[in-house]
Amino acid sequence: MHELLKRFYAGDRRALARVITLIENEMPERDEILKELYFKTGKAYIIGVTGSPGAGKSSLVDQLIKMIRSRGETVGVIAVDPTSPFTGGALLGDRIRMQEHSLDRDVFIRSMGTRGSLGGLSRTTKDVVKMIDAFGKDWVIVETVGVGQAELDIMHIADTTIVVLTPGAGDSIQAIKAGIMEIADVFAINKCDLPGADRVAAEVETMLELKGQKDGWVPPVVPVSTVTCDGLDNLLQSIVRHGDYLKQNGAFEDSRKKRSRSEALNIVNHQWQSLVRKHLNGPGYINDILLNVTEKKMDPYTAADIIMEWIISKHVTEGGIA
Repeated sequence: MHELLKRFYAGDRRALARVITLIENEMPERDEILKELYFKTGKAYIIGVTGSPGAGKSSLVDQLIKMIRSRGETVGVIAVDPTSPFTGGALLGDRIRMQEHSLDRDVFIRSMGTRGSLGGLSRTTKDVVKMIDAFGKDWVIVETVGVGQAELDIMHIADTTIVVLTPGAGDSIQAIKAGIMEIADVFAINKCDLPGADRVAAEVETMLELKGQKDGWVPPVVPVSTVTCDGLDNLLQSIVRHGDYLKQNGAFEDSRKKRSRSEALNIVNHQWQSLVRKHLNGPGYINDILLNVTEKKMDPYTAADIIMEWIISKHVTEGGIA
């Protein structure tokens, strides 16, 4: 692992790819790598791009890459694709749309499957973002799978979340629903060269007027077209303005602190669940308790209390929870 991290620190893109693979597959080295690189994180600005399937998210990300590179800044992209519930595989096709950047050493693109996770992201997406950040990229763009109004994990990762809407797809109605409307820092009305784009923008602006400000920030509604390139400069400017707004009023630092606290608690929760699952793999005391529940000799709430107390006492006796 020492040699791998040495190459990582030297800017070896293959080392970054290898580190991400180890994290995605939850290999034994995973935790040590995350601990080692954690203190190198926190410098990249993170953009989330979400919206319904077919909204043109990948094409929009492709254009954002071009604009960021025109500023002389580096960028990493995580494109999350849905994993098949039948084969367990994922097409990972978003990289195809961005392949013209493959020879640019200052652009790193990684496709990920959701691997059964809900919320529009893979469970390890947050860790992969940190690795790209630690690698030294100025920007990290996370493109979610096509999501509805309930899959909102991106808001817990991104500094600025872009919700992509299009005319003629019912997206304006989706935006009105609670959830997707709440997380947007910027609305991008993609395919603005098509009929109906003005109506979608007007509907979103009307809803924003009714809803009011988001922590003092009114999300701008930016018409864009990845075909004609209209509005793309305005979109990047809106992202930069939002970042400046967060930093000026202290919200940027507060948000990052809350994420760090939440992340630590999530790790505790994950480790606890892993500990419980370890004791469920075979006959024993816990399964005897669960058998009592299935035979209605005990209620599930009492069973849960007993199981928790037993696991805690067992591991305290053994010298701590591993």
